[in-house]
Amino acid sequence: MDRFEWSDGSLMNGEVHIDQQRGVGIYDGHDKTSFDYGMLSVTSHRIIWRDHRNRNSVISLPLLSVIYLEEQPSGFAKSAKIIVHLSAAPSNKSAGPSTYSAHSYIRLSFRESGEHDILRSLDEALQAKKWEQTSAPLSQTGTVIKDPFSARHRPGIVGIERSIQQKNTHTNKQISVAFEDLNKLIQQAKEMVSLTKSIATKIKEKQGDITENETRKFKSYLLSMGIPNPVTRETHGTGDKYYTELARQLSTVLTKPVEESGGMMTLTDVYCRVNRARGMELLSPEDLLHACELMEVLNLPIRLRTFDSGVLVLQSKSQDEEQVIAHTTNYVGENGNCTAEELAQCLGVSVLLAKERLLLTEKVGGVCRDETIEALRFFPNLFLTRPA
Repeated sequence: MDRFEWSDGSLMNGEVHIDQQRGVGIYDGHDKTSFDYGMLSVTSHRIIWRDHRNRNSVISLPLLSVIYLEEQPSGFAKSAKIIVHLSAAPSNKSAGPSTYSAHSYIRLSFRESGEHDILRSLDEALQAKKWEQTSAPLSQTGTVIKDPFSARHRPGIVGIERSIQQKNTHTNKQISVAFEDLNKLIQQAKEMVSLTKSIATKIKEKQGDITENETRKFKSYLLSMGIPNPVTRETHGTGDKYYTELARQLSTVLTKPVEESGGMMTLTDVYCRVNRARGMELLSPEDLLHACELMEVLNLPIRLRTFDSGVLVLQSKSQDEEQVIAHTTNYVGENGNCTAEELAQCLGVSVLLAKERLLLTEKVGGVCRDETIEALRFFPNLFLTRPA
């Protein structure tokens, strides 16, 4: 509280009122003060607090002293607060309610909410640093302009109007940026349509060759769009045909990624990857599961598998389970022991899949587990490999 100064509530030369909130108390660090319920005003230069019961009791804090702000949310029987961290009090500071404080911060307690608006206003004022653009000092000795929000006026009208104007300005900027991005999208779409028409015309007329540059650009457009012509209920109905075609399309799209992931991919990763590629035609978890269940019946390159732990994965049909067990057993034997994290890092798969490999190998007796408070670690099964 030793950073505050007594004030008459009037604005200085070049100072502008920004926002205000009633029902605000001030804490010196964690210590409660007598300034427990008043009107808090934020200006371009200061934080001004006015007592509701005594309108002549006014104190102010220059924003020049503020280092940074923190927001403390409300809790059970506790009001929301803004923590204001402050620099040391200057030697030439005007008189205030306190000459010494053991704390380098204050807390503004909001009994009637409004903390988010005040925090935003304080952030904007600290970024603008209007006090650096005026020659008037931050004390009460300079030329002053009567504050329209003094005791004889009802505060809030000018602040509300200014807040509305600032929001409109911000909204206009956002709209301008959005239309800039939209113009870029339209321009790219025009280029793609033109390229598509050119290729279609050449194919239709069977005249001329499609250049390598055109082919490369066309492929890049298709890759950026994700899955072309995704299977939907509108195009394939709601019966078995829909799930059959969906399973075939998923197999086409996911076969290579599954093989690159060690021959196995969790269904959660599959769901994220597929919906990212489908764009606006999102796929529900139920439809994805039903389609994956048909993959083995349709004899597709990948199939759905459920581990004993309940984890669902898509597994490559070419993956040999005995080979996986043998590879895991050899890895554990060569290294002496390992955890799922270590195996995942070696194979380049997720920790979940690495753990399932180890559990599968343990199930057939390839490795043994050691459960400790540190981690689940697997060792070679010496009961089967060590001579009697």
